[in-house]
Amino acid sequence: MSKPHESRNLFLEGPAGRLEAIFWKPASGVQPQLVALVCHPHPLFGGTMHNKVVYQAAKSLDALGLPVLRFNFRGAGMSAGKHDQGRGEQGDVRVALDFLAAEFAGVPILLAGFSFGSWVGLRVGCGDERVVELIALGTPVNNTDFSFLQSCEKPKLFVHGANDKFGDVKKVEALAKSLPGENRFVRIEQADHFFAGKLDQLNHAITEWLRVRHE
Repeated sequence: MSKPHESRNLFLEGPAGRLEAIFWKPASGVQPQLVALVCHPHPLFGGTMHNKVVYQAAKSLDALGLPVLRFNFRGAGMSAGKHDQGRGEQGDVRVALDFLAAEFAGVPILLAGFSFGSWVGLRVGCGDERVVELIALGTPVNNTDFSFLQSCEKPKLFVHGANDKFGDVKKVEALAKSLPGENRFVRIEQADHFFAGKLDQLNHAITEWLRVRHE
């Protein structure tokens, strides 16, 4: 169950115009030890920050007391600009990270992404020293290059459905095992790319990984 939080709708000043965003901040006012950013799936296929997987990831992080920011990539929802095949979107992610860094100076950031959001988000997160942990949900390895992760030593959690048609589950598991640093792979049986009917297991995977890391 989510903890009480303040919910704020806002616009970030992105490189291609304003970016629509939602920011959840714990009502307790206690300085957090970690803040989070969640990146959404492919906007050309209906992906937005309101996607069920993105929303569940945000809920899971919020329930652990983390401030959580979601935003719409350029061209999605009320965000300005046009889709840029993951190139300009990296600038969108950086702007979102800048917002969190300004709100919580010096607090490390966890970056999570679903599908397209995992590709764009982790690419930026791996190279940004403010980001200390990464979560990839529904990693679309079948038609997307994730070789950049081979030089990323940051702790990573991969959560993947056994029936994901955009990422062969065996390929994702092999990828996770091949990477440097601390990496965990969680396979959710009978789950498709969108974890339909399995969001509770997605929540469990995220929650347990973070509890073990920060207990």
